[in-house]
Amino acid sequence: MKYTVDESGFYGNFGGAYIPEMLYPNVEELRLNYLAITEQKSFNEEFQHLLREFVGRPTPLYFAQRLSERYQAHIYLKREDLCHTGAHKINNTIGQILLAKALGKSKIIAETGAGQHGVATATVCALMGLDCTVYMGKLDMERQKPNVERMRILGARVVPATSGNQTLKDATNEAMRHWINNPTDTHYIIGSVVGPHPYPDMVARFQSVISQEIKIQLIDQTGNPTPDYVVACVGGGSNAMGAFYHFLQDDHVQLIGVEAAGHGVDSGESAATTALGKPGILHGSKTLLMQTQDGQVIEPYSISAGLDYPGIGPIHAHLFETERASFINITDEEAMQAGIMLSRTEGIIPAIETAHAIAALDKLQFDKDDVVVLNLSGRGDKDLETYIRWGKY
Repeated sequence: MKYTVDESGFYGNFGGAYIPEMLYPNVEELRLNYLAITEQKSFNEEFQHLLREFVGRPTPLYFAQRLSERYQAHIYLKREDLCHTGAHKINNTIGQILLAKALGKSKIIAETGAGQHGVATATVCALMGLDCTVYMGKLDMERQKPNVERMRILGARVVPATSGNQTLKDATNEAMRHWINNPTDTHYIIGSVVGPHPYPDMVARFQSVISQEIKIQLIDQTGNPTPDYVVACVGGGSNAMGAFYHFLQDDHVQLIGVEAAGHGVDSGESAATTALGKPGILHGSKTLLMQTQDGQVIEPYSISAGLDYPGIGPIHAHLFETERASFINITDEEAMQAGIMLSRTEGIIPAIETAHAIAALDKLQFDKDDVVVLNLSGRGDKDLETYIRWGKY
């Protein structure tokens, strides 16, 4: 079974580029050039240099002793929370800003939910001296105020999206409208493995540094490059795909994606796409999508701004349909409790997105010799207000 993209931009039944005619030149320019540019020696040398010297890679693969004792397995945390800006998002924005410069673009736009991708985009724009506009749902701006101010300090314009439920889906809509109206000088840095081809493949390649490092680090720590499980939260799915990428063809490795169930899968307030979704078109690709009988997008809900999305990347839809990956749904309450548990067990306050992945450990059955890698995708300082409002600690 092939899990990477085909020549038409599809992963099995999912993917493609379903875009308005006015976006075609932008997307086609990317499709025709991204592989040639990113495979150049000079591009890779600069990319690797910035990952090492600016981002702080490689990030540690930390053996979590007390967590391992709790779950009776060997649990390792891939510390993406220690990246510059506090999450894995910077890996992709470094790659895309270099691509944008190679294409001669002078302006950058982005969408953001939890704000981590927005901060990462504003950061690389400041680094490279490019104009930056970030679209963010008005609700997300209110619950992620520290990240909004970080973006502004870095010089980005943060534009509120006031349509829909004022979250990530709506920010993405606004960013795409902007791109349609500014096709020549602007590059859109999409933050996840979503959108029209080649974005899902491009973002996956930039994030694959995570699993590349995991294999090397596991050899050093265990003598074996492959774990038994890789666990990661999934909104659009970039941190999960980064952690899964180099294990896709190794059937021994169980891939576990963790989605946000919100108040419960059947509550009407959820973002559990694999449980509730069916094939549809969203933001330029065919994927699994929460939608009504007549194809209208169902507004998602999660306490986590980064998982509050009504679909998943087409890569993940393919992994779900082929059963290459398993998907678990975690409620708000389960995630918040897991975030506190990790804080008090390992001294690491996780982003609430990551806390969903931590909560999934309670729903998995491990043998005592199993090696489990959990991608700690982001740190929790951006979520302190949410932890405080929840208050059960």
